[in-house]
Amino acid sequence: MEVSVETCWKSLNKIHEELCGDKVEILKTEDSDVVILADGMGSGVKANILATLTSKILRTMFQKGAPIEQGVETIARTLPICQVRQVAYSTFSILQIFHNGEAYLVEYDNPGCIFVRDGKLMDIPYTVREIEGKKIREYRFQVKLKDCFVLMSDGVIYAGVGELLNFGWTWESMADYTVKCTRDTLSAKRLAAMLSQACDDLYMQKPGDDTTVAVARVIERKVVNIFTGPPKDMDDDERIMLDFITSPGKHIVSGGTTASIASRYLKQPVTNNYDGTPEVPPTSNIKGIDLVTEGVLTMNRTLYLLRELAKDDVDFDIFLQLDEDNGASRLAKIISEECTDLNLFVGKANNTAHETLLFDVSVRHNLVEQLKEAAEKLGKNVTIRYY
Repeated sequence: MEVSVETCWKSLNKIHEELCGDKVEILKTEDSDVVILADGMGSGVKANILATLTSKILRTMFQKGAPIEQGVETIARTLPICQVRQVAYSTFSILQIFHNGEAYLVEYDNPGCIFVRDGKLMDIPYTVREIEGKKIREYRFQVKLKDCFVLMSDGVIYAGVGELLNFGWTWESMADYTVKCTRDTLSAKRLAAMLSQACDDLYMQKPGDDTTVAVARVIERKVVNIFTGPPKDMDDDERIMLDFITSPGKHIVSGGTTASIASRYLKQPVTNNYDGTPEVPPTSNIKGIDLVTEGVLTMNRTLYLLRELAKDDVDFDIFLQLDEDNGASRLAKIISEECTDLNLFVGKANNTAHETLLFDVSVRHNLVEQLKEAAEKLGKNVTIRYY
């Protein structure tokens, strides 16, 4: 079984600090996905430099093909020990999940990884290796679909200290809350936002330490196909529909003229819904198609939602907008939470329905390219085919 990995992270800066002392790097290699979380000692500029140095060294070594063990050894030998506090200048966690299901996790002085499988907290056996006097925890195991991993900096388990709690939010409390959240969502982006929001609330929006969560979810490959715009040559209507409908996965049609082409090809009528908003026109139905939306207005709104989701400091309110019942929210939710591979089938004909809006193929082309960029920022593999 070949698996895909969905990753997302979110950081809270220590109060009054412009820079975060935690750093996350997400790396995709030919055969694996790697999440690196480094936590620099202290806060502010110094901590940011230390964490960035650690994560960048590891990322560069992995990109050049060095095995993860070599990267760990290099960092362990490179990072000095603070003579005053007797702790490392930067701690780190690294999770590597291979497409064949094998996984390797290494931790150096960060809180332990939370591992949730089938709605339950799981323990992973580990070994301790000493490198240059530093004790490294190593884990090797096999993943399953829907497994969830949460890496964190120590700001997470200090949340609430001196404000709401005497001793902060314990690792066990964080783990219990994570298990609860995984029952509500399969989205790494949404889960990271939920966990970060909980920490921020415990800190009463005044984080006493840099606080970072990085989430990795093991998911099956999910393909989403979107057909938008009529082809330049009307004789290609059947060709674009054949390519579109025979591609595995979900099928979405965007645009009135596009829906008419799909309706003729599938020999199914178009029926209208009443779920529109002042911003987003109503959706329609065609038997054999998973979602039928209006074109340019719906795409514009979808693009806005995806761009907001792609931000590092995503506002939790965006997830409430994602759950609204309209074409743009449904389309954005499918792309962001139910998709690993996005195929866009794009016609290059001018749309006469929009002549009064000076709509031409360049507008659609630009919109599609922006949609591709936003989806890729969310970690999706995107291909575009023009007709």
